[in-house]
Amino acid sequence: METTSTSSQSASPDAGSPPAPRLLRGASVAPGMAWGRAVFRHQDLRSIPVRRVPQDGVEQELNRLRAGLEISTRQLQELRERLSASGSSDPLTLIDAQIDRLKDSVFLADVENLILGEQMGLEGAIAKVILDFDRISRIVENQVLRERARELRDVGMRVLRNLEAPETQAPAPGANAPEEPADGILVARELTVSEVLGLAGSAVRGVVTVEGSLTGHAAVFLRSLRIPALTGVDDLLEQVQPGDDLLLDASEGCLHVRPDQRLLDQFEIDVEDGESRASRGLSQEVTSHDGEAVQLSAACGNLPEVDSARNLGMQGVGLYRTELLFLLERNAPGVRTLEAHYRSVLSAAQGSQVVFRLADLDSSMEIPYMHTEREANPALGSAGIRALLDSPVVLRRQLEGILRATSDYEGEVGIALPRVVDVSELRAVRELLFEERYALKRDEQAYREHIHVGVVLETPASVLGCRDFADEADFLAVGLDSLQQYLLAADRDEPRMAPQFEVLHPFVVRALEQIAQAAAERSTSLRIYGVSVGRADNVPLLLAAGFRHLCVSPANALAVERLVRQCSIKEARPAAQRWAGLSAPDTWDPS
Repeated sequence: METTSTSSQSASPDAGSPPAPRLLRGASVAPGMAWGRAVFRHQDLRSIPVRRVPQDGVEQELNRLRAGLEISTRQLQELRERLSASGSSDPLTLIDAQIDRLKDSVFLADVENLILGEQMGLEGAIAKVILDFDRISRIVENQVLRERARELRDVGMRVLRNLEAPETQAPAPGANAPEEPADGILVARELTVSEVLGLAGSAVRGVVTVEGSLTGHAAVFLRSLRIPALTGVDDLLEQVQPGDDLLLDASEGCLHVRPDQRLLDQFEIDVEDGESRASRGLSQEVTSHDGEAVQLSAACGNLPEVDSARNLGMQGVGLYRTELLFLLERNAPGVRTLEAHYRSVLSAAQGSQVVFRLADLDSSMEIPYMHTEREANPALGSAGIRALLDSPVVLRRQLEGILRATSDYEGEVGIALPRVVDVSELRAVRELLFEERYALKRDEQAYREHIHVGVVLETPASVLGCRDFADEADFLAVGLDSLQQYLLAADRDEPRMAPQFEVLHPFVVRALEQIAQAAAERSTSLRIYGVSVGRADNVPLLLAAGFRHLCVSPANALAVERLVRQCSIKEARPAAQRWAGLSAPDTWDPS
């Protein structure tokens, strides 16, 4: 990632001169904008010194370990109760797993042996056990061991942060180490899942980290909490000091360090309350600058995001990703579990349109009842609707769960088939849906009579066959991020490929125009979703290509609404046509 200055003048060498503004770049985990002071939370396990204790101090270190474990367990239990009371059930399994990991006999025995046998201080012992286990899991390349190593690191870091008392003293009985950071932008090397969950209800306005996955559980929950977040920011801990003013524009992957007033004015930041002066909710009707209506619905993956979409006044849930329950449990969720979750989604949506995208699961997720082993190329193997048709029990459970949950729902409901290739898959799902509906009727169970069945166009084959899909599907949905990935043969999670996704490639625009034309000719409903939908340069291209229904995350909805209102589709169309006609990307200018 690049590190550049926002000012043409370098900082004065005089000791009293204030540091110059800086611009740091990273990869967006959760879009949005935030302003505040830098609040630090970072600890490098490798930097923890190995401290030796005298023989008569060993018992005290063991007592500190027990106290740290008790505090950490209590924190997780309180977090679980808080999230459970708020109706957010999705993360509870993860929290339960972390509570169990705090009791891990191997982990505890290894730490105790280092303290007893080598008279090692507690902090150094915990760090050594975590690093050793992490190194072994990488050498053997076992996914189960890697997952366990991540869980151990997570709970180990929690225990370390709770060792706030002086090194020679155990934490006071009943004391609870502070967990929530102060109001501001949280700066860290990396955040664990439980730390992210602990941000719920806190005063944290944004998160910036040096390391972290764009697709892991921590990232998923950051998005659900609507906390703007950036990861992969090189030199973050060197360039940012505690208390520095930070302007985080996570949608564009930018962190402005010590921004000047001119920049704050540009983003309409009110220094008094730290937020944009823009409206906090969407308008009832969203139109482009030249008056064309545009629908902004939500793309969600968990209940908190649906709640956020409703609170913002978004026009329904245009796409709800249903993978989370399958990823949280080792065993396949039952029909009742799925039904209860889908009912919760519908309850949060309060009568607006909801489209459930069927679970998009591939062998990289190592779900044993779906795949017996990891395929050489998971994305091109048994994935999406292909994987569900290969596992009809899982598919039938999803269909039955949706039919049951939506039986008395007043709003419009649909299901979307991920990664379709041809219409045979659509027909096969329709047939299974008919059979599940018939079985419920035979058993005198309540079910929904009509559900719209659509497809997600994200494979090259589906683009070539878009007119066939438009003839048979009730609606078309474009998964823009995946479509770009497959058309450009560029991994969207690979940082070096990030430039490929900043502005839509001309060939991608041509594919989108082809899809929009097919939908218009057949009068088939059309929507598009993905992180790339909300990028400032892409919104004019999508509107000019013919898309009038954008599905975006609630965290990015206000920014996208602003972009739509600023865009004159009539004026953007000639520039978009020129762009689509290029043989290779050039500098995009929507004017």
